[in-house]
Amino acid sequence: MPERAHKVFRILTLNQISPLGLKLFDAGHYKVGSDISEPDAILVRSHNMLQMDIPASVKAIGRAGAGTNNVPVKEMNVRGVPVFNTPGANANAVKELVLAGLLMASRNLIPAIRFTDSLQGDNATLHKLAEESKKQFAGIELPGRTLGIIGLGAVGRLVADAALRLGMKVMGYDPNITVDAAWNLSSEVKRAESIEDLLRNSEFVTLHVPLLDTTRHLINHELVRNMKNGTILLNFSRDGIVDENAVLEGIESGKIKYYVCDFPSQLLQHHDAVITLPHLGASTLEAEENCAVMVANQMIDYLEHGNIINAVNFPNITMERGSPYRLAVANANVPNMLGQISTGMAKAGLNIHNMGNKSRGEMAYTLVDVDSPVPQKTIDEIAAINGVLMVRYLPILAGQ
Repeated sequence: MPERAHKVFRILTLNQISPLGLKLFDAGHYKVGSDISEPDAILVRSHNMLQMDIPASVKAIGRAGAGTNNVPVKEMNVRGVPVFNTPGANANAVKELVLAGLLMASRNLIPAIRFTDSLQGDNATLHKLAEESKKQFAGIELPGRTLGIIGLGAVGRLVADAALRLGMKVMGYDPNITVDAAWNLSSEVKRAESIEDLLRNSEFVTLHVPLLDTTRHLINHELVRNMKNGTILLNFSRDGIVDENAVLEGIESGKIKYYVCDFPSQLLQHHDAVITLPHLGASTLEAEENCAVMVANQMIDYLEHGNIINAVNFPNITMERGSPYRLAVANANVPNMLGQISTGMAKAGLNIHNMGNKSRGEMAYTLVDVDSPVPQKTIDEIAAINGVLMVRYLPILAGQ
């Protein structure tokens, strides 16, 4: 059903969202809370929405983070609902944790800490036992070692820069790298021809790709066998990207010295060669604030003006207001949709002041500014066009 803009938007929060982001929602135009019924939009962090009955009133979902595998994106596509995320907002936090993982593994810090915690006796005894046993925890230094990075998005690029500053050699692999990402990547990063090429030449391997059907168990038995002996594998992306049974096989064969990841697992728990953390990648005050501010701004711009930035299922499109009267139309990316929408406007005698249209895969999105109010009949007719998924009328109301 088409929706007319109303003065107060209702925002449901499924997790605690930083107050720094929530305060951007003006109290005169937004009602925000965890007990909102019939919400216009939903803000979420880690809450699993896959089995959730998402109300028909929802016009947008904002994920305060990069990954959206906890959101039913395909279902939202059918409804014409954009799913926003915040790429890069928590990249520095993840980068720092990757560096911590590199150091923990290269210097054998976790077993060393466990050993020290187990010592008993007076200070003299502790010092004697520590000196006698420290050789078993001798590690390696990072300069001159090769770090292979699979995925050169926001996090991968920051990790590459940090590793280069530490004196490491860096090899990268990302067949889907964007033009912007390529421009921002250091020329010192050597391009790997394939994942196998990267694994054969890297002593450390870190993963920075989203969890998709194509990346599930990206690191599998066959690829583990391509690794150098004693590889340190780091996964601060998503747990499903790595086949844990392949990791265990790699540890047993000597291909993997340590597996460092951000995802607890019963299969890997208590294994001496596995370091697991409780999903701390974005768990910093700064990252939570950055994500909250970014997703709030994106949501406000969409709800009030129909502009789309950083939606995982819609094209990016922003258009400055040319008039107070705007229609936003989400539709299947099929021929003649734009013509039918324009015809509907012309039939109503509406003069189009400005129009923007973008497509992404099977989804297309149109913004239309007209010089006079849009009649409800016209909105209904456009909504009834075969292939139209959602129509929103976004007039700037008096007093706004």
